[in-house]
Amino acid sequence: MTEQTSPAASAPQSGLAPVNGLEMYYEIHGSGGTPLLLLHGGLFNIDLQFGELLPSLSANRQVIAADFQGHGRTNDIDRSLNTPDLASDVVGLLKHLDIPQVDVFGFSVGGAVALHLAIRNPELIRKAIISSVSFHPDGDRTENTEAVGELTVDMIAGTPMEAEYLAKSPHPDRLQALLDKIVSYDRGEGGWSDDDIRGYPAPTLITVGDCDAVKLEHAVRFLQLRGGDVNGDFVGVPASQLAVFPGTTHFFGLARANLVTDVVLTFLDAEPAKGWGDTQES
Repeated sequence: MTEQTSPAASAPQSGLAPVNGLEMYYEIHGSGGTPLLLLHGGLFNIDLQFGELLPSLSANRQVIAADFQGHGRTNDIDRSLNTPDLASDVVGLLKHLDIPQVDVFGFSVGGAVALHLAIRNPELIRKAIISSVSFHPDGDRTENTEAVGELTVDMIAGTPMEAEYLAKSPHPDRLQALLDKIVSYDRGEGGWSDDDIRGYPAPTLITVGDCDAVKLEHAVRFLQLRGGDVNGDFVGVPASQLAVFPGTTHFFGLARANLVTDVVLTFLDAEPAKGWGDTQES
C-alpha cells in the first residue's frame, strides 16, 4: 500500500490497495462513527462525483471514497466492467483497510455495486444509499440503451470526464477502452428478484432525479418492496425511504449538493421513527 499524508489538517489520507490485480485508489476523510463508503458512477471518479459533498459528509464521520477499475487513479486490467467484479474489489478494499462494516452511498454504477453488497455481503453494510440505478432492467428508460449504444473519445471531448481521465489515469491512452467497457456494462444481466430486494437487512435510502434514467414508478416499486409507501403517522416511518430530487437528470443527479447532503445525513443519523399510534398512551 502507498500512503500519502499531507501536513494540511484537512487533507485526506490516500493510498493504493492491491485488490484483484488492481492498484485501487482510495481516500479517507474525517473520523468518527460508522465509516461511509462512497462509490461513484461510470466515467466519474471521487472528485467529479462527490467533490462538493465530501466536506459536509466527512465533518462528523469517517468517509472512505474509492475509484473503480479504470477510473480516476485506479488502473485498468484485462477484465470487463461488471457489478460482481467491482463489488469484489470493494470487499477486498475493506478487508485491506480492516474495516468490518460501513454505510454505503453509491450512485449509478456505484449504486448497483452498493446494492450488490447489501444483498450478497449483508454483514458489511449497516445502511445503504442507492442512487439513480434500477434493481431490474425493466426499471430503465428505453432511451438509455439507444443513448449509450456507442461512446467514443470524440463524443466526450472537452468534458470534465475527459479532462479528469487524462489528468489522473495511470494510462491516459486507454480512454476508448474504458468507454467500450462502460457501453457493455452488465449487458445481458437479469437484475434482482423482488425477493432479493425484500430480503436484505440494511435500511435503504433510494434516491432518483425526477427526470432521471430510472423510471419513477420503478423507484416507488423499490420502496414498496422495502416496506415503504405507508402512512407513517400510524405505523411509523419505515427504515427504507425514497427521495426524489426535483429538476434533476441522471448526469446531474448529485448536483444539488445542499439538498443531497441534508437528505443523506438525515437518513444516516436517524433512529427508527415512531408512528402516531406509538405515541398514544395505552
